[in-house]
Amino acid sequence: MSKLLYITANPKNDIKLSKGMQIGEVFLEEIKAAQPDVEIERWHLYDMEIPDIDMDLLYARAKLSFMGYTKEQLSEAERTKLENMHALADRFIAADYYVFVTPIWNLGAPSILKKFIDNLFIVEKTFTNTEAGPKGLLTGRKAIHIQTRGGIYSSGPMVEFEMGDRYLQKVFKFLGFETLDTVVAEGMDHFPKKVPEIMAKAKEQAAEAAREMAKQAVIS
Repeated sequence: MSKLLYITANPKNDIKLSKGMQIGEVFLEEIKAAQPDVEIERWHLYDMEIPDIDMDLLYARAKLSFMGYTKEQLSEAERTKLENMHALADRFIAADYYVFVTPIWNLGAPSILKKFIDNLFIVEKTFTNTEAGPKGLLTGRKAIHIQTRGGIYSSGPMVEFEMGDRYLQKVFKFLGFETLDTVVAEGMDHFPKKVPEIMAKAKEQAAEAAREMAKQAVIS
């Protein structure tokens, strides 16, 4: 195993305040125990400068894609923002394994996660267009999504409304990832007395996921 990218999307940048990050730390401890040489890079999205997909970026991409412009013909703002977008995507691509830690917010995920992922959709870098349709270029990669939920979304009437993990599953399948497994701690707002039990179960699942990822890394 070479590099694991650990990405958190929660304004609570304090492990004591974030149950998801507490679960994530268990994952990291376990994978370091199983693979001592693993390089772990931490990205806390709320602390990063993530390019907005604004008019400069839209025009830059359009000019280069089908308007016949060269990169040198872009405005300084367009060129700078496009370079920042590609630099972020390149740093992401440089990893081999990924862990995403997010809460479920308003049925989905914190908006900064969507902002970040928008920067990964770059034709001929992360996907390509073929006669059969789009094809992801980030093949052979594995990821884990650790998601905390106040309610119950794995069964019952709320199943169809969960769009945080479902979104990540679709995104990374599109981009070519081999797998994106999920560790969920749910029902903590509905059943506050069961929080210790819920957390213990999720931490064990995270530890097992780490051991499995380490095992797959050795095999590959």
